[in-house]
Amino acid sequence: MKHALFLYGGWDGHEPKQCVERFAPWLESQGFTVTLSNSLDTLLDLSLLKKLDLIVPVWTMGSISHEQSNNLLATVKAGTGIAGWHGGMGDAFRSDCGFQFMVGGQFVAHPGGIVPYTVHIVRPDDPITHNIPDFTLNSEQYYMHVDPSNSVLATTTFSGTHDDCDWIKGTVMPVVWKRRFGLGRVFYCSAGHVAKDFDSLELRTIVQRGLLWAANAL
Repeated sequence: MKHALFLYGGWDGHEPKQCVERFAPWLESQGFTVTLSNSLDTLLDLSLLKKLDLIVPVWTMGSISHEQSNNLLATVKAGTGIAGWHGGMGDAFRSDCGFQFMVGGQFVAHPGGIVPYTVHIVRPDDPITHNIPDFTLNSEQYYMHVDPSNSVLATTTFSGTHDDCDWIKGTVMPVVWKRRFGLGRVFYCSAGHVAKDFDSLELRTIVQRGLLWAANAL
């Protein structure tokens, strides 16, 4: 049986608890044992970390201690998967470059705030995005600094019409990617600002599959 840890907290605007409630019961329905924690001190419990197949950080901004971060990175490097979405993983622990190196990207802006945008599937052959068509969202369109070694599965294109950001018109930005960090699988999706965003079947399915892929269960 696979074991997943959802670690949630940080900025409440991203509805960390509500988002966890969209995915934790679903993972249990897939046969996972699920542990929920709203304390980063959980990362000090080495006996728990060794049992995990998947860590799902849902923790926008905030601070992480050196020991907590080292334990997390070492656990993923040793083979535990990590998966997440939006600011819960792409804008967590802004001062921790090691965490950002593992994730493969970092949020820097969302021009216009809540805007309509299209997610374009560029790897329809991948098991995470297989048979999912391009889709639209009305949410935060993340502009990110990204690692060129990421395996990009979906992108979005910026219009340049928001917040006088005309210089980014036509910029193609990764939305969904996967990568490796040591022996661990890393999945990230920049969409998913609040829990209702996952009413989108396409977005919800991508994240569900990403969780399974990171846990080596897809």
